[in-house]
Amino acid sequence: MSTNINLIDSFQEFKDFKNIDRPTVITVLEEVFRSMIRKRFGTDENVDVIVNPDNGDLEIWRTRVVMEDGFSEDDDLEIELAEAHRYDPELEVGDDYIEEITLESFGRRAILAARQTLVSKILELEKDEVFKKYKDREGELVIGEVYQIWKKEMLVLDEDGNELILPKTEQIPADYFKKGDSLRAVVHKVDMMNNNPKIIISRTAPEFLQRLFELEVPEIFDGLITIKKIVREPGERAKVAVESYDDRIDPVGACVGMKGSRIHGIVRELRNENIDVINFTTNHSLYISRALSPARISSIKIDEENDTAAVYLKPDQVSLAIGRGGHNIKLAGKLTGYEIDVYRESDEEEEDVDIEEFADEIDSWIIDEFKRVGLDTAKSVLALSEEELIRRTDLEEDTIREIVRILQAEFE
Repeated sequence: MSTNINLIDSFQEFKDFKNIDRPTVITVLEEVFRSMIRKRFGTDENVDVIVNPDNGDLEIWRTRVVMEDGFSEDDDLEIELAEAHRYDPELEVGDDYIEEITLESFGRRAILAARQTLVSKILELEKDEVFKKYKDREGELVIGEVYQIWKKEMLVLDEDGNELILPKTEQIPADYFKKGDSLRAVVHKVDMMNNNPKIIISRTAPEFLQRLFELEVPEIFDGLITIKKIVREPGERAKVAVESYDDRIDPVGACVGMKGSRIHGIVRELRNENIDVINFTTNHSLYISRALSPARISSIKIDEENDTAAVYLKPDQVSLAIGRGGHNIKLAGKLTGYEIDVYRESDEEEEDVDIEEFADEIDSWIIDEFKRVGLDTAKSVLALSEEELIRRTDLEEDTIREIVRILQAEFE
C-alpha cells in the first residue's frame, strides 16, 4: 500500500534489530497501530490489523454493523443504512459493513507520533532482550573487541555490537589492551540501570580461570574431572583443586598436559600467573600439605574447632610455604578454609638466632624485608644462596653480602 510508506519505510531498520526476532517486531508494530486506532475510533475490537511479515506492508480493516436509520447508538461499532448505501447499495440491516482504513487518513502528526512510539518500543524491547540474554550468561566466557579505553574502565563490544564494561578492578594488573584488540573475559554481573543493561565482565574472577580450563582440558569439559575450588591473586598466583571419579585419570596430569602443554596457554592468557593444580582430598592434613605446594611439609597439627592449622617445616621450606608477598600461604588458607600458621622446626643440635637480635648491626627496613619473605632467623637466611636472597628480597648484592657476613660471624 503506497499510503503506508511514511511509517513502513522504516520497517527494514526495525526488523533487523539485534536480538529481536521478526514475529516480535510484527507484534509491536500491530500494537502501535491498534493504539492509533483506539485514539481515533475509541475502540479497536472491531478492527483487523494485518502486517505482512516479509516487507512490513500494512492493512487495516474496520467492521461495523448496518442499522436502521435513526437506530445507531455507537458510530464506532454501527453504521446507519442510508450512509452504508453510499458505499454499497446492496447492504441490508444486520449486514457487516467492512471498510479499509488507510494510514494517511490518520494525518501526518499521528503517523510521526506512531513512528516515534515504534522506535521507542523497539529500543526498549532490545534493551530487555540484551539484559535477559546476558543475565542468563553470568559466569560464561565472552569474546569482545576493545572499543574505548578510559582511566577506570574499558568499553568492549561483543559480536552483536552490545556494550560490555571491563572495570580496571576486574583487569589483571599486567593486562594491556589497545583499541581494536580482542579479549576474553567472563560475564561477571548484569544489572539494569536507568532502563539500560549494564554488563560487567571480569578477567580476575575465579570463573574466568575455570572457563579457560574447560577450553583447554577436554576431561573437565566432559565432566570426567571436576574443579572443586579455585582461588586467585590475579596476575600473581592461583590454586586449583581438581578431582576425578575415574581412577584411570590423573586429574593433575590431565590439567597440566604433556610438558605443560595445556596449562601454558592459560598461564599466557593470565599474564604469567603461577597456577598450582592440586589433587582434592577430604583428608584435611593432606589437603593443607598439597595446598602449600611447592613447600614440603614436615608435620601438621589441626584444630578443627577453630579451623586453624599449625604447619611445621624445615627452615629452607618456610619461605616457599609463605611465598612472595605471602601469596602462597594466603591462597592455601582460602583453598582449604583453614587459617594456617607456619612454624620452623626446632633443631636441637644447632641453635638459631631471631633476625631481630641483629637490630644493632642491620637496618630495621632490611630486617623487615627478610621477614616479609619468611626469613626471620639467621639460619633461614644463611640456608639460601646469595643469588636466591637477591631474587627474593630485591635487595642489592652488596647489601646481601654484608648481611651474610654479619650472620655467619654469629656462628663462627
